[in-house]
Amino acid sequence: MGHGIRSFLLVSALIGGAAMATPLRPFAKAALTRQDPQRILVLGGDAERERIGLRLARRLALPLVVSGGTNPEYARWLMEHEGLGTNEVRLDYRAQDTLGNFTSLVDELQAEGVEHVLLVTSEDHLPRALLVGGVVAGSRGIRLTGVPVSCAEQCRMESMGKRWGDGFRALAWVLTGRDLKPWVRRQWPGLFAQP
Repeated sequence: MGHGIRSFLLVSALIGGAAMATPLRPFAKAALTRQDPQRILVLGGDAERERIGLRLARRLALPLVVSGGTNPEYARWLMEHEGLGTNEVRLDYRAQDTLGNFTSLVDELQAEGVEHVLLVTSEDHLPRALLVGGVVAGSRGIRLTGVPVSCAEQCRMESMGKRWGDGFRALAWVLTGRDLKPWVRRQWPGLFAQP
């Protein structure tokens, strides 16, 4: 092989490698960050998650975001009971599901310079939340560290299909900026039918 061809292949490989690495750079940043946690994110669905998140926020002196939590009146009562004010806790009710918990907040967290978030949710929900959140938050260079909340006898382990389905939804959101679930529901209405 001639010197010109080798040089061309080397330059092509370097350019191709750089082009491929660029979309993965935020994920590498998230995985490698040594930044201490800067926020706590509680995924709604259970008042115990909020209690644990509030206690953690008070103990670590970190701002807390509750996404899709209990009703505002009860949430404010919990905040007051745990000794935290409205300037320390943000209640966010935009999310309708796990993917929405992340997509509704991730750009704001990135704009605020957040690089590391403690993620509080039930132990049976944590694997799916970390997969979905790892894709969405990772795309913005934000690392998640899971904090499981015991669900004891109320635990219901989630299926791998649900976990990976939401993981693919998260990936589609990163690539397109849209949740494809509504489109899929219109195309295949029986796909999401409950047994």
